Amino acid sequence: MSAPTSRPSGLPALPATFRPTLTRVVLLAVGAATFLVITAVAMILENLSPGERTSFVFVALLFFGVLALLSRPRITADEAGVTVVNITRTRRLAWAEILRVNLRAGDPWVFLDLSDGTSMPALGIQPGLAKSRAIRDARTLRALAEFHGSGVNDATENG
Repeated sequence: MSAPTSRPSGLPALPATFRPTLTRVVLLAVGAATFLVITAVAMILENLSPGERTSFVFVALLFFGVLALLSRPRITADEAGVTVVNITRTRRLAWAEILRVNLRAGDPWVFLDLSDGTSMPALGIQPGLAKSRAIRDARTLRALAEFHGSGVNDATENG
């Protein structure tokens, strides 16, 4: 379905990306600091063999990698649809596939009701550290889905 030519006021220019920025900054900063501290400890300790030092650095790198994976979620909207990047999976959706955008009280992130009858978590909008921003982003994503899609859309937030 083609989108109308006039864009309602309040809709962002596309492409638009939604992500939990504060959560991402915290995760990457903690990961980098932990990596540096563990690596420094491995180099400072005199009684460690080269293999033990390497294992310290490897564990620090592994820990940083896990935190980097946790900081990955985002939702990118463009004229053709939405790309949802969760922790380990990425899925591309056409606008017509998104029937509803939900962010209810107590939800850890947005859920997308899809035309195939399933619901998909979209971790790119999380109310954890910035609830008002998450509500605003969910409303914006709902408005984009209504403008570009073909279904009845609803973003509900209580509290």
